[in-house]
Amino acid sequence: MSDNNRLRDVFDAIADPTRRRLISLLAEADELPLHELTAQFQMGRTAVSKHLTILKEAGLVLDRKIGRETKFRLNATPLKEINDWVAFYSKFWSMNMKRLNQLLEEDEK
Repeated sequence: MSDNNRLRDVFDAIADPTRRRLISLLAEADELPLHELTAQFQMGRTAVSKHLTILKEAGLVLDRKIGRETKFRLNATPLKEINDWVAFYSKFWSMNMKRLNQLLEEDEK
């Protein structure tokens, strides 16, 4: 799914702690079936499936059917959008801290 065809915003998808945990689990494995993912949570299969659907709509998760089983894997490419956003603000805060240090040094003189 290309960035232009995503059905859901990546920021919205990662806003939920359960979905962030799913991303972490999938990052640690090549693929995981739904029953293995569900075992990591205190919720039912349907609830985990709904979270995976949201991640799929954001392009963060890919799935494939093998017989009666569906396996899921992480597609980290959309996370670059998050990284770019955080990097911008990291630079912003770094520059502001430098300015603050300069002001404090000038006041000490």
